[in-house]
Amino acid sequence: MIIERNLAPYIVYGEEPVLSALEKITANQAHIVFVVSEHGHHLGALSDGDFRRWLSGQDNVDLTTPCREVANTCSLTVASTESAHEIERLFRPGIVHIPMVDEQQHITAIAINRSDQFRIGRHTVSPDHPAVLIAEIGINHQGSVEMAKHLVDLAAEAGADVVKFQLRDMSALYRQSGTATNSGEDLGPQYTLDLLAKYNLTAEQLFEVFDHCKERDIDVICTPWDEPSVAALMDYGIPALKVASADMTNHALLTKMGSYGVPLVLSTGMSTETEIKQTVDVVRDTGAPFAMLHCQSTYPAPYKDVNLAYMQRLGELSQSPVGYSGHERGFHVPVAAVALGAKVIEKHFTTDRSLEGNDHKVSLLPHEFAEMVKRVREIEEAMGSGAPRVVSTGEMMNRVNLAKSLVAKGSIEAGQVISREDIDIKSPGRGLQPNSLQQLIGRTAQRALASGDFFYASDLSDTVATGRDFTFNRPWGLPVRYHDVETLTENSTPDFLEFHFSYKDLELDPAEIFGDQKLPMTFACHSPDLFAGDFLLNLASTDDEHWERSIAELQRVIDLTNSIKPYFTSDKDPVVIASVGGFTYDAHVAPSELDAMYARVAAGLDRVDTAGVRLGCQTLPPFPWYMGGQLFCNLFVNPVDTAEFAIRHNRKLTLDISHTRLAATFLGMSFSEAIDLLAPHTEHLHLVDATGVDGEGVQVGEGDVDWALLAQQLDALAPEVSFIPEIWQGHVNNGEGFWTALERLEQWF
Repeated sequence: MIIERNLAPYIVYGEEPVLSALEKITANQAHIVFVVSEHGHHLGALSDGDFRRWLSGQDNVDLTTPCREVANTCSLTVASTESAHEIERLFRPGIVHIPMVDEQQHITAIAINRSDQFRIGRHTVSPDHPAVLIAEIGINHQGSVEMAKHLVDLAAEAGADVVKFQLRDMSALYRQSGTATNSGEDLGPQYTLDLLAKYNLTAEQLFEVFDHCKERDIDVICTPWDEPSVAALMDYGIPALKVASADMTNHALLTKMGSYGVPLVLSTGMSTETEIKQTVDVVRDTGAPFAMLHCQSTYPAPYKDVNLAYMQRLGELSQSPVGYSGHERGFHVPVAAVALGAKVIEKHFTTDRSLEGNDHKVSLLPHEFAEMVKRVREIEEAMGSGAPRVVSTGEMMNRVNLAKSLVAKGSIEAGQVISREDIDIKSPGRGLQPNSLQQLIGRTAQRALASGDFFYASDLSDTVATGRDFTFNRPWGLPVRYHDVETLTENSTPDFLEFHFSYKDLELDPAEIFGDQKLPMTFACHSPDLFAGDFLLNLASTDDEHWERSIAELQRVIDLTNSIKPYFTSDKDPVVIASVGGFTYDAHVAPSELDAMYARVAAGLDRVDTAGVRLGCQTLPPFPWYMGGQLFCNLFVNPVDTAEFAIRHNRKLTLDISHTRLAATFLGMSFSEAIDLLAPHTEHLHLVDATGVDGEGVQVGEGDVDWALLAQQLDALAPEVSFIPEIWQGHVNNGEGFWTALERLEQWF
């Protein structure tokens, strides 16, 4: 249980309209609000159920009805003086929020039957939220307000969610008024007192630093070491209090802290399990929300003493969020703690580990803290949700390359019953997976297969995927390889074909491919991204040799495209689609680097002779899949700078809808805004759906794209621009994926 003293999300006035109560119920996600008089007296409760009961009894619903007329006036309350243990007995199914009232029936707090969630400023601590990362500045400011502000700035830049300080009233905290000169003190306390005498900041000085935190938009918490410091911090309005390991057994101070109702974050260093249990009882009695941090209070802590596995036991003892306060060298232990469930991480922070004081020796430098933030967020992303195992987009691509399929061992005629002797298991994994073998045996073949042909899922049904002629308000085509043309055009007559070249296709002679035929359509050509020797085309490369080869390879694609023209009847210049670069292998580059990269691409394109073709630089996803893994793409991802490039350099685009949908999600921008920016500069379209930030090639209508809205935008901004359905693996099983996409697209285009 926690006692919530921030009442605003849970309170409505009796004269407010019931609509206001519904809006607040939606906002607080608690399914209930409490109704009070203008003087704050409790009048009743208004829950989802109360509203529905009222609604069902109304002939004419009036949402301006005052809340007091709808409220349940018999709702449960409890005296504000009641102990937490007594309040907990009142919770039951359907009652998880109980208002606490004083003798005049004013609501003073709300008891909530949960202990796994609270907020530190703007950051939620809960099992369902990212870990809150605290930069512990403590007294590493060396007694300087300016240095404290500088450390705040550096922590904010490093990605800390919260900065933490310490406040001591020396006369209240230490015997003999905190002087360090008394010869009766042991060496350890004398050393500590000497440091504090030099480096302690007063409450007023710290509040100046806290004000600076607000200006830097970073939350702040503080450790009070004594009751006067608690009072001072509460008067200032600090959003949460940190309890030092040294005060785990200071029940009087803990009770004082908890009495204010703000969240407490407790470090458990130097404590036995018995002491931890006692502290949990003390804090829970106050009703304050809290988290407990596993901690080893030596500076630096030996790895053998960290005992990170104890965090799980700590969660069992406290029934609260847990975290880790680390004093060991490096940041890899906190990263491991996050993998084990830590929802709060605290690490000391400094600019110089050689400065005076033990804290500096175990502190992270700004670049190290930033690296910890990065690695923690990667681990959180990698941990996932525990949802059932699915095959990722990248794995699907690798499965095609590496897995095995059921294939025809010899010729099979339509109508023939398929036996085990007709089936072989071979790579690659384009077709029906081998675990479908028993389902396939005994089926009647619905189509003829040659030796080595793949079986597909449709071979387990009684239908065969075939093409047909489609009708669109713009030219439409099919993505093909040389060997696909005859099969995919057998029952369909597209306006054009888009050849997707592999680097080996560039070595083939078009005359040997097309012979004497002259196809009655136009065509486009898609440049390979990958060339021999694991070479990725990249006109943004700063390596001159790589840049020069990228120019040469793109020129080779254009030259081949021009050489194919005689085999088609159309005299319209074909489109060449190219992903012109901007890839990195480990992370996205800083935004400040993009202008130079775009300039490098533009300079490379100026070296390419595009006579006879229409070059369309393809829009790209933030996380492209290449060579069995995921890279990072920096150029032609953000619609804003992509459109600026097109305007500045008078270049046209191939607008890949899947890629741009992924980019919009990644950037947190409106997809319709992205289309407004890019469509006016579009030469060619790839129509395909997308999911998330890296799920590309998804079947139309099965992802995140609003196709009805997109069609309206494209009709207005890019009329008559050609398109293909760029469905991943759409060509397999006689083009089944393409036919499905085209049938769905007909309703919009």
